[in-house]
Amino acid sequence: MSFRTVILGAGESGTGAAILAKSLGHDVFVSDKGQIKDRYVQELTDASIQFESGAHTETHILNADQVVLSPGIPPSVPLVQQLKRQGIPVISEIEFGALNTDATLIGITGTNGKTTTTMLTYHLLQKGGLNVGLAGNVGHSLARQVAQKDFTHYVIEISSFQLDLMYKTRLDYAVLLNITPDHLDRYGSFENYVESKFRITQNQTSTDHFIYNIDDESITTKLATKTLTANAIPFSVNQSLENGAWADDTAFHINTQIPKIKFRMDLNQLTISGKHNTYNSMAASVIANSLLIRNEVIRESLMDFKNIEHRLEYVATVKGVDYINDSKATNVNSAWYALESMKKPVIWIAGGIDKGNDYESLVPLVKDRVRILICLGKNNIALHQAFSKHVDLVINVTSAKEAVQVANAMADREEVVLLSPACASFDLFDSYEDRGRQFKFEVRNL
Repeated sequence: MSFRTVILGAGESGTGAAILAKSLGHDVFVSDKGQIKDRYVQELTDASIQFESGAHTETHILNADQVVLSPGIPPSVPLVQQLKRQGIPVISEIEFGALNTDATLIGITGTNGKTTTTMLTYHLLQKGGLNVGLAGNVGHSLARQVAQKDFTHYVIEISSFQLDLMYKTRLDYAVLLNITPDHLDRYGSFENYVESKFRITQNQTSTDHFIYNIDDESITTKLATKTLTANAIPFSVNQSLENGAWADDTAFHINTQIPKIKFRMDLNQLTISGKHNTYNSMAASVIANSLLIRNEVIRESLMDFKNIEHRLEYVATVKGVDYINDSKATNVNSAWYALESMKKPVIWIAGGIDKGNDYESLVPLVKDRVRILICLGKNNIALHQAFSKHVDLVINVTSAKEAVQVANAMADREEVVLLSPACASFDLFDSYEDRGRQFKFEVRNL
């Protein structure tokens, strides 16, 4: 009898998993409770893969030998619980892809900065001449690339939701950028969320590398309770390190023992600014260095890297006012990094669906840098309570168009209008991408 793989969810990750399962000779079935996008319907049809859309037919699912679960489906849903009760393995698409390749695997996680660090690492490795794929939450699904490409290295952005369903994967490089409260509605407690992030280190051996932010208290507190066998390489902006990467006011330095490497880069040469991007650049450079990419290639790559869309993305300067799209900042910590990197007075556009946010950490930055707060959301009470006494003015708006028009009317020359919402987007927009694109469209209309 053939091995039966059922895939729940038919987006990029689910369709990629189906393609890989088919290439391995599995009996494959794809089920999506929503409507499957046309391009994925076409791809599944062309590959002669059975699928259903708009329902989960349990008789076709509960007979699986393994189930690959989309990261968008919580493991708490009754169907997934039923699979677990029956002892059917439920894994993530990243796990499925990783277990079917011999390539070098570089996994990057953290509450914030993981997309930028993943893209930057991929950029460094590609310019260094490695045959590298980009996967996870960016790029194409890992499983699809394992089936269709012959990459020797993969740089993978991994969310906590994906890590939760990874059990056997061993990463050659595991990067942990930071851990701050997020998704607590799903995890129930911050401790559970921290535990989820640390799954990136599971199964690592002494030949592997664990690259982590030693300035992050949540990481160092958890590390004190764990015994890791991987070669640990910390990075910091607060202290110099004998083995690791660290930054002072003018440059960052790398000095590692395994392999033995020295590197220095002036901070003013980086194309991405702010303390958070110093962390991201150090983490990516440590990986590139340990893969023996030449220092001059790393330096050149850091000088020509372009940041991702919706992450501190410069849009335009209108009448002396800079407009910055940071719509990807869907939590407080992301917004903190954005405000911290602003060098001019700020008109701050924030708001959306508040995931139980504690805004206290933002107060000093808001006092110091924000002149006007524009609240873009259906319910702005929490923002008013947190910041109204620290800014000159708080204004409520209900569309990107209104937000940009109000900002344009209020901003003075040499100020910056920053969209960095600190909240999810789904009250007024389809996604953070939709929010960012609408913002950019309205700015360009000015």
